[in-house]
Amino acid sequence: MSATIEGRSEELLRAKNFCTVSTINPDGSVHAAPVWVDVQDGRPVVNSAEGRVWPRNLERDPRATLTVQNLENPYEYVSIRGRVGERTHEGADAHIDALAKKYLDQDSYPFRQPGEQRVIIRFEPDSVHVWGS
Repeated sequence: MSATIEGRSEELLRAKNFCTVSTINPDGSVHAAPVWVDVQDGRPVVNSAEGRVWPRNLERDPRATLTVQNLENPYEYVSIRGRVGERTHEGADAHIDALAKKYLDQDSYPFRQPGEQRVIIRFEPDSVHVWGS
């Protein structure tokens, strides 16, 4: 890991700000999806359901750009370039519940689908830049 999430970038990830995960589709085009985000041990952490487009893209090509925009000041954001460092199902249900608490103030994730398998994706940042602060 050549960069760490700390200072203002960590504050933006810890706050109730959304993260846009940009990945590369098989045809080379960019796919961008808004997701909830957390930070653990200086790394961005997101959660998704298996089978969705952007996690499948990361299986093929682990590179991603994460953009977290400050909801209170949209001119301030952090841009993180990196790659998947870890992908795990262990603790993924509890993690999405914690994110639901952060973003929705609900104790459990209300949009869970029958048979859905959650996955935690931790990114290793190569570069971190905060803009507009």
